[in-house]
Amino acid sequence: MQFAIIKSKHVRTLQDHADMSGNTGNTAVVSSDTAQTVQADSTSDTVIERTAVNLVSSRTEGENQSDSQVENLGENTNETVSALVAPDSAGPQFVRWFREVAPYVHAFRGKTFVVAFGGELVQANALNPLIQDLSLLSALGVHLVLVHGSRPQVNEQLRLKGYSQQFGRGRQPTDDPALECAKEAAGEIRLDIEAAFSQGLPNTPMSHAQIRVISGNFVTARPTGVIDGVDYRHTGQVRKIDIDAMKAAIERGSIVVLSPLGFSPTGEAFNLAMEELATSVAIGLRAEKLIFLTETSGVIGQDGNVTTELARLDADALLASDELDEDTAFYLHYASRAVKRGVARAHLLPFDLDGSVLLEIFTHDGVGTMVVEDTLDDLRPATIDDVGAILRLIEPLEQDGTLISRGRASIERDVENFSVLEHDGVIFGCATLHHYPEDNMAEMGCLIVHPEWQGSGEGEILLRHMESRARALGARRMFVLTTRTSHWFMKRGFVPGGVSDLPKERRSAYNRARNSQIFIKRLS
Repeated sequence: MQFAIIKSKHVRTLQDHADMSGNTGNTAVVSSDTAQTVQADSTSDTVIERTAVNLVSSRTEGENQSDSQVENLGENTNETVSALVAPDSAGPQFVRWFREVAPYVHAFRGKTFVVAFGGELVQANALNPLIQDLSLLSALGVHLVLVHGSRPQVNEQLRLKGYSQQFGRGRQPTDDPALECAKEAAGEIRLDIEAAFSQGLPNTPMSHAQIRVISGNFVTARPTGVIDGVDYRHTGQVRKIDIDAMKAAIERGSIVVLSPLGFSPTGEAFNLAMEELATSVAIGLRAEKLIFLTETSGVIGQDGNVTTELARLDADALLASDELDEDTAFYLHYASRAVKRGVARAHLLPFDLDGSVLLEIFTHDGVGTMVVEDTLDDLRPATIDDVGAILRLIEPLEQDGTLISRGRASIERDVENFSVLEHDGVIFGCATLHHYPEDNMAEMGCLIVHPEWQGSGEGEILLRHMESRARALGARRMFVLTTRTSHWFMKRGFVPGGVSDLPKERRSAYNRARNSQIFIKRLS
């Protein structure tokens, strides 16, 4: 059983943010009656991807009227129903969802997100739903900068005026007529954005929003010049961004909207690439996230599924391999560049998925590809050479009764089930997984982080890694046995279980003398 090395401490979870800021507990030791670790996935459990509640209240003389609707977007339905006729499960499902997203709200309040989208999104009539989602983020305390593109709109203007030039991906010359079309298209989209943020009708997500939008000459541009004999005319590049002015506007609660145009000190206007502008802004603001809403679904792995997380070095390797389609590679290049220059996370999301921004931010796995920076930490499968280090981690916990006693022979026999955390050649964490395929369950054990390394989310990293391993094996549920750390698991989605919930094989080996608590987690 072999697993690929993951060279990143960053996990797509809120706990990652919290642990780094020292706001949460950091218990990283899991006691288990077995040295084997298993992964589990949830059994045919319907996952609520998105739930929205619109509350309408109108007040007349002596009369209050309240109407609630729960929109439950799951696997099989996108129907909006009244709370009065909704299934009995709708209320508890919404409450559970709302509680689960609360930690993300706490983590991202006061953080800056740069959201970039092309004119294709506007052309697809997806602007209003996006603005509604962004207004919610703004209400939750997220600072927002929007950068829009306008390629399709510019091309349409050129066609209507009888010009043959059309803009595609990459840098192209902008002549005088194309620049005028770019100005018209940018102005039209900017006004559409301002109008969308100005909505406030009752019974809509924008009710009582009162969001202010700021735009202006924040971007100083320079001409691209002549390259390989080609004069790029009014096509420009970002020279400088007035970061202080943007921060002042953001801190006043306004949303900054930037069009793909920049201005030189001589008063000239230049046509800019939206992707380059958004990346430069995110780098200048040291943004928490740079989000590209694209026509693609993200980076597709060899299994045909979206790769939810990529270390920057892995992203660069993919770009160098020339295996990606043109659109994905185009955006991934800028995402990698942003992360390399200090942006915490860069995301590639499909704009044709309703609510993709919310799903990416407020769900564990998200719906697109997230690029993060590499670290010095390696999370890798254990080898026979790691047995000694694993024993040194386990022995103190065996001595105090947290773990049952295991000999070297047992560790050597099961070493292929272990994963280890290594920092600069030193192993400071481990966990093991044991698969029960007949029951679609996995058991995780020996989740240990050395005390000197506890406190920065390494236990969370190991847990998420073991969950991924379990899913890859086909497990739908994962369980642990513990005597000391029940609360740590409960905070991470595990629920109490009984001996009868264990796989038949594991049930017969359960040590009733230890009376270990059993916790089970469904894997989504």
